[in-house]
Amino acid sequence: MKPLISIIARDLRLAVRQGGATLLALVFFVLTVTLFPLGVGPEPAILARIAPGVLWVAALLAAMLSLDRLFQSDFEDGSLEQLVLSGLPVGGVVLAKIIAHWMTTGFPLLLAAPFLAVLLNMNGEGFTALMLTMLIGTPALSLIGAIGAALTLTVRRGGVLLSLLVLPLYIPVLIFGVSAIDAAVHGLNAKPHLLLLAALTVACLPLCPWAAAAAVKLSLD
Repeated sequence: MKPLISIIARDLRLAVRQGGATLLALVFFVLTVTLFPLGVGPEPAILARIAPGVLWVAALLAAMLSLDRLFQSDFEDGSLEQLVLSGLPVGGVVLAKIIAHWMTTGFPLLLAAPFLAVLLNMNGEGFTALMLTMLIGTPALSLIGAIGAALTLTVRRGGVLLSLLVLPLYIPVLIFGVSAIDAAVHGLNAKPHLLLLAALTVACLPLCPWAAAAAVKLSLD
C-alpha cells in the first residue's frame, strides 16, 4: 500500500503545481451551471425543476474534460512506463491514479455543487440527495473514464474519441443520480436510486482499474 499511497501523493503534488489544469474542471462546472439561469430565465419553478439534471450533466462533462490528463502526462515523460516496469501491480497503480484524479476533480465538484444548487433554487429536501449522489457517483465517473483514457493513450488528439468512448458508459450514472435527487425533491423514497448508484460504483471499483491496466499495458507494448 505504501508505494500506491506515494503515487497518490505524487499526483496530488503535481496537480497543485499545475493549478490551471486542476481548476479547469471546476471552473467549467461553475460556468456551465451559471449559464442556465441566464438562458432559461430566472423563474424559480423552472430552475428548481431542471436543477438535478443541470447539475449532474455539468458535473459529468466537467469530469470528462479532465480525463485526458489522467495518464497522458506520465506517458509523455516516461513515468508511466517506469511505474509499469517497477514491479508494482499495474491495476494498483491505475487505481492510485484514479483516486488522485477523483480527489482533484470529483471532490471539488462535490464541494461546489451545493452552492450552485442554491443558484438553481433547489429545495432543502434535494440537498442531502445531491450530496449523496455526488459522493457516490463521481468516483464512478473517474473509474469509467480511466478505461477511455487508457484506450486513447497513444492516439493523437484523442479527446473526441475519448468522449465518444466514455459518454455512453456515463449514462447510467447520470440516470440514477438525477432520479435520486428528483425523488427526494418530490418527497418520494430516493433510497432505491441511491442503492443502484452505489451498486454501479462498487461494480466499477474492481473492474475498471483492471480493464484500464490492460489497456495501459497494450498501449506501452
